[in-house]
Amino acid sequence: MRMVVLLLSVMMVRVLLMDAVVESTAEFDPYKVLGVTRSASQAEIKKVYKRLAKEWHPDKNKNPEAEDMFIKITKSYEILTNEEKRASYDRYGQTDNTHPYGRGHHGFRHFHDNFYFDESFFHFPFNNKGGRDFADSKYTLHFNQYISEVVPDSFKRPYLIKITSDWCFSCIHIEPVWKETVQELETLGIGIGVVDVGYERRLANNLGAHQTPSILGVVNGKVSFFHYAVVKGHLMQFIEDLLPQRLVEKVTDKNNQEFLKSWHELNKPHVLLFDQVPSVPLLYKLTAFAYKDYVQFGYVDQGLSETADLLRKFNINTYAPTMLVFKEDVEKPADIIQAKGMKKQIIDEFISNNKFLLAPRLVNQKLFDELCPVKQFHRRRKYCVLLITGEEESFATGNEAFLSLASANTNDVLRFAYVYQRRQQPLCDVLLKNKDSTLPQVDQVVILERRNGAGKILYKPVSGGWNGSKEDKHKLLEELERLQKDPSILNNDAVLPELNNEFTSMFLIRWIYTAYDYLAEIIDDLLHNNWREVMPLLSLIFSALFILFGTVVIQAFSDSSEEKQPKTKAKEASKAENVVLDITYTSNLVKLRPGHINVVLVLTDPTKNILLSKFAKEVYSFTGSFTLHFSFLNVDKHGEWMAAVLEYAQDAMQIDTDEDEAGSRKLDYTGYVLALNGHKKYLCLFKPVYTGEDLDSKPEEEGGGSRSRKGTTRSRSTTLQIHHKLDRLGLWMERLMEGTLPRYYVPAWPGLDKITVNK
Repeated sequence: MRMVVLLLSVMMVRVLLMDAVVESTAEFDPYKVLGVTRSASQAEIKKVYKRLAKEWHPDKNKNPEAEDMFIKITKSYEILTNEEKRASYDRYGQTDNTHPYGRGHHGFRHFHDNFYFDESFFHFPFNNKGGRDFADSKYTLHFNQYISEVVPDSFKRPYLIKITSDWCFSCIHIEPVWKETVQELETLGIGIGVVDVGYERRLANNLGAHQTPSILGVVNGKVSFFHYAVVKGHLMQFIEDLLPQRLVEKVTDKNNQEFLKSWHELNKPHVLLFDQVPSVPLLYKLTAFAYKDYVQFGYVDQGLSETADLLRKFNINTYAPTMLVFKEDVEKPADIIQAKGMKKQIIDEFISNNKFLLAPRLVNQKLFDELCPVKQFHRRRKYCVLLITGEEESFATGNEAFLSLASANTNDVLRFAYVYQRRQQPLCDVLLKNKDSTLPQVDQVVILERRNGAGKILYKPVSGGWNGSKEDKHKLLEELERLQKDPSILNNDAVLPELNNEFTSMFLIRWIYTAYDYLAEIIDDLLHNNWREVMPLLSLIFSALFILFGTVVIQAFSDSSEEKQPKTKAKEASKAENVVLDITYTSNLVKLRPGHINVVLVLTDPTKNILLSKFAKEVYSFTGSFTLHFSFLNVDKHGEWMAAVLEYAQDAMQIDTDEDEAGSRKLDYTGYVLALNGHKKYLCLFKPVYTGEDLDSKPEEEGGGSRSRKGTTRSRSTTLQIHHKLDRLGLWMERLMEGTLPRYYVPAWPGLDKITVNK
């Protein structure tokens, strides 16, 4: 009886699972995706694919489902253009990887060798709505988005990124902790990202993520992996550890004056946060990281006895966090904010309004651009009142008077700043070009307005110089009042050079700090046995040592005799000429050994001699590789094969443009170079670059020989352009050896019928 029940149960499960297989395979039909019949020819399929690929390309179509549809279209095209896969689908309703989104064999598995089961039958919670968690959809990252947005933004705030996939069982277990942590981190301003390996394999490889789930952080463009148990406390600590050290200085009664008085050396306002917790809050560290280029941050622990004098001096309320900003006056804060629930938006607004000193020193071009922005509209004029002074003690009185005037300014249109003439000599030379050199050296005030980003300004020096007297102040204020009524008083124009970066000398210190952080990360990776991530670095180090050792050995044993150099060069030239061989289709492409690549130059009969000579010189340094073969292809004879192969190297967004151009004129493939991998069926493409001068622009000589000279010049110009088509081939070859070139995969190499001579 038990056997009968067991048999019936097995049969029912089998029927249910087979139904699930049928239902799941019916979800993806390449014929329905492309909208073609089962009897459609290859030409019809290719035409429909081009149209749909252009319509659903994610860069052009902003529909949220455009990316998924584009992947389905590409997958359908791969199946229907491959005879074996198409026949398998027509016969069995599936292929080895029919399931969309490239999940390979995850969908179906053998069971007792006579039926299959489909994992999607169980409807896991992470496999809804196209395989993506709805909660994670707003954080989804794409490769281009990561490169253009996340990496630059990581210099202002850290990013926490989760690597996941549709069939990741472990991802389910960390999901509650992840969601709870993300909700809290978002309020702190931390960037969140989710990378689905099934959709963004390229980005996952770029990040170095080789397993799911993985969690990593990105700060200053550098990727760091999370190695601990996925709990909220560990993730919060991981974010804090990502931030650079020395962002916030602990301030007490002993060092507060030293901290506040460094405004002159650092040319930054200083901010003090008073709070009762012993460690610096994460929100405050994140703020310090975001504004590290503008403001210096300090933290005062109210619970310490060493900070009692500071609390009394500034009358701090110990029941709520307090933030003070100090500028040139270290005894009196320029602004203050106090709140029990100090939010990120409040802090950001407070710091943004106090990013600069009252009269900062122009130390680099970036600061100049922000203080004195380029005029955009008539109602948004910004005038910069610039004091040109010196560092000597004799200039102190005038500088203090200028600072006093800047402190009293309430007009948003005016910005006050100063420069040290010795440190910004090129700038001062332009602004003081009309100054009488016989006058004694004194400060000079210049009022200027920037007109464009190229450095053009309108300006007016204030006559009489500047020594800080009441007369000088009165004269400057009169000029500023006139400027408000009549901007045309700025009657001088000039083009300013780019400012010198006065903090360049600090580069070595920053480099040491960066090297220290990087070394600490390497040690951390070694301690956690994260060899997959460390191996590229170790490989780079050993490669550099090997190259260095090899160079020393070669120099020690090489014969540097000048008499043998001509013979050596002759041998090299003959060897370079022997590199270039005509293409034998079967042996050099179809049956090319795995790992070998054939580099093919495309030419015509008229350009053959010129291009072969240039090609031999450009590729000679790569002839020592046993995996590279060099050939040439005459496009006059094999143009049909060339056009068939290059169809796979066209971008989907440019298909219509290419077809329109091809219809109006015959495409010129002369100078193209193809790197063909016959075993893996992909190619890399080099397009010629014109760098030669046009000799037609030279004046012709007069006389009876004018016509013949013109013809000669035109011929020389054509020769020069053809010769320069391969100018950048050497750089392209280096990228080919590095494996960084785009690869265009070919479902099947064109048949031998494409190699016949065109009639």
